[in-house]
Amino acid sequence: MKKLILVIFAVFGVLHSNAQRNVVLIIADDIGKDYCDFYPDHGTNTVNFTNVKRLLTRGVVFNNAWSNPLCSPTRAGILTGRYSFRTGVGDVVDGSNPKLSLNEKIIPKVLNIFMPDGISKACIGKWHVTTAAASGYNYPTTMGFNHFEGSLTGALGQPGQLAIGFYNWTKITNGVNSNCTNYATTENVNNAISYINSQPATKPFYLQLAFNSPHTPYHLPPSTLISATTLSGSQANITANPVPYFQAMVEAMDNEIGRFFDYLISTGKWENTDIIFIGDNGDENLVAQTNPNSSKGSVYEGGIAVPFIISGPDVVNPNRASDALVNTVDLFATIQELFGNTNWQNQIPTTIVDSKSILPILNNTETSIRSWAFSEVFRVTPLDSDGKAIRNLEYKLIKFANGTEKLFNLLLDPTEATNLLIGSMTATDVSNYNYLCSEMATLVGSGITCTTLQYNSFNANTDDVLLVQNPFQSKININGLESKDEFELYSIKGESIYKGRNIATKDFSYLSNGIYFVKLSAQNKIFKVIKD
Repeated sequence: MKKLILVIFAVFGVLHSNAQRNVVLIIADDIGKDYCDFYPDHGTNTVNFTNVKRLLTRGVVFNNAWSNPLCSPTRAGILTGRYSFRTGVGDVVDGSNPKLSLNEKIIPKVLNIFMPDGISKACIGKWHVTTAAASGYNYPTTMGFNHFEGSLTGALGQPGQLAIGFYNWTKITNGVNSNCTNYATTENVNNAISYINSQPATKPFYLQLAFNSPHTPYHLPPSTLISATTLSGSQANITANPVPYFQAMVEAMDNEIGRFFDYLISTGKWENTDIIFIGDNGDENLVAQTNPNSSKGSVYEGGIAVPFIISGPDVVNPNRASDALVNTVDLFATIQELFGNTNWQNQIPTTIVDSKSILPILNNTETSIRSWAFSEVFRVTPLDSDGKAIRNLEYKLIKFANGTEKLFNLLLDPTEATNLLIGSMTATDVSNYNYLCSEMATLVGSGITCTTLQYNSFNANTDDVLLVQNPFQSKININGLESKDEFELYSIKGESIYKGRNIATKDFSYLSNGIYFVKLSAQNKIFKVIKD
């Protein structure tokens, strides 16, 4: 009988623990991996994430996490688990730009299908996926959250207008707007704590705590939240030296995150709360540490490689790093399954969801969940930087909307300095290009042209591709080529363009600019030539 009682108590304890499971998603606004001192490949400038690093001892830090390069598309992807080409949100939601459809099945809506009114669902802080007009003030609650308290827009004020920034901003609370003069980062944590306190102690909660920091306008945070003592806070100083103000904003956010963690500990919620920390996209170009073109808004690594930590009771063998490819859209499925909702797809059967649960990595039963990661950006007013990117563990392919494409080996070239498509490509390079391009075309379904580059058909007996250094405009001249030599000209997609002799007399001015291959069968050689 005594053993039976112990078993009953043990089972009750497990059920009680599962009923009490909470999930908190913390989103930092506009910060890439490079400023995060908990990544070994961080940039020259960093911020000491004293409190965020408290997650590491019971968590997993992901080294290869991708987001979208802009705020709204990333947030729409998190909420729906769907890529931007499905949601239609490829640009910042602003004015007449497309917003997230109210019909989308977002995280709180699906949680409510799983457990009607069984989980408290709150969004505190930045929303930025639907309109900020008065008619849209209640959209977060319309779409499934029980409570919303924060800002609907992308930025609190504008750069150079500190008076209407983080210290004086419009706050929306469940459809009602008011003026808030409390420092926004502090107010977000105050509101998060107040909401949790207002809920039944035994009711599990999902909290999306989305800070506006360190998004512009850069400013001097309250002195109680930062260590810097020499910053004047003047607009002239901020404009001339944005980096230390950016760092101060991140430090202030980290300190407020620490206050929130202390609250969870003091109320006994820390041990049964899974906490996720991410950035929504890379750094603003004002503070970018590499090429400013490789920053927020671009599908280069500086725009989409973000910090990503998951920590809490569901992590087995914590305090580890993972090289698995993960994407911010994967949070949709992961959050569902952290609450025990493993049947979520059957609850929304007609919805195409791209999200993959990270739970197998957290449970230490798998080392990966996907063979590639994907990101994209498409603006209402197109820019040359618009495009789509896909990567596996080693290679990354970017296909820009203007027709340009680039291939990088991220293991050998993490700063994306060398486009392999304009150099000598190995068989491995070509194979990865073919694979990634095919996967992108299959995923997107239209707008991506990918005829497989038949490297082996060019050259069955050698892995050497020789680059002809001088671009051609009409005629291709290759030193040592004789008029009797038989040649074949192919596009980079493997399309046969011409076969014959004496290539130097042929006029190819009609061809589009780009990369071509010349195969010389008799010499068993392939030359890569560039038309410019």
